[in-house]
Amino acid sequence: MTGCYLGPVDRTELEAFVAVAEELHFGRAAERLHRGQPTLSDTIRRLETNLGGRLFERSSRRVSLTALGEALLPDARTALAQLLRFQQRGRSLVSGNQAPTSLVVAHAEYTGHQLLLRCLPQLHARFPDVTIVPESMPTNAQITAVHHETIGLGIGWATDDVDGVRTTVLSTERFVALVPVGHQFAQYPELRASELSTAGLLTWPHQINSGLCDRLLAAFHIGGADLHIIRTADNVQSIAAHVAAGTGIGIAVESALDHEPHGLRIIPLAGPSTTVNKVILTSIRPSATATALRDLLLRASRDSAAQRDLIDPPRADLELISSGAPSSSKSKSFGMS
Repeated sequence: MTGCYLGPVDRTELEAFVAVAEELHFGRAAERLHRGQPTLSDTIRRLETNLGGRLFERSSRRVSLTALGEALLPDARTALAQLLRFQQRGRSLVSGNQAPTSLVVAHAEYTGHQLLLRCLPQLHARFPDVTIVPESMPTNAQITAVHHETIGLGIGWATDDVDGVRTTVLSTERFVALVPVGHQFAQYPELRASELSTAGLLTWPHQINSGLCDRLLAAFHIGGADLHIIRTADNVQSIAAHVAAGTGIGIAVESALDHEPHGLRIIPLAGPSTTVNKVILTSIRPSATATALRDLLLRASRDSAAQRDLIDPPRADLELISSGAPSSSKSKSFGMS
């Protein structure tokens, strides 16, 4: 595509780009933005013409980001957050109120929303004059946004290169496999990477969670296994649907689902690098609202862990006896929170 530069990029184009990039589906993105799909498609085409390159690869079956789209997505999210901050700060100054009037809370896909949903009402009760804006955002984009002060707090996955950002571990999550109840692995209490070496796997796209992908790759590499990803999905519900349809074995993290999907078994992975830290990201000097939310999340995480231990205490006999066959004990349901 050759450039035909039409002028500055506007907010409508940025919102369209981010929505399609996150949904990877024009219909869902149009519903999310309350726009018609033809209008949304025209907006994306106009933006691509303006930039001089394609942001998406389109076919009748799927939509995916191009290299240009992947590179520009963090910038688009940051630009939208800065526009929101500009608008809210302007209103605050006009009203004479110097205190922050909003808190943008970013959360990465697959982090699960149970703790956040539990804590946000408490935060609102404590800070009724602060507008709380939850927003989906990959971890790497969250780090950039914290640096630019366009988000107040992020929930993502541990990664490198977080200078200037305060990282607090919220929980340590295990990778888990999703298999149909009739699958040969369904009765295994745990699975090792070597046992999945020849299996077709379904998991998250690299652009959504590069840190998770790198950690999973490390687990397979250390286990001497090949990581054979046959399909990616932008949310764990889509992965579960593909598993139920017999496409392959799903890989997720334990908090991504709050229950075991009907007809599937959730089996934790065992071995080196099969855990990953879910983290809270804030600036070095977070606002009072961000600090309060961080403390609420940490307390809720500790309470959830204590409750799980009371209901389902850790058991030493869940170690996998051999890599070739399940132990004689029956597989337990791996309840997720």
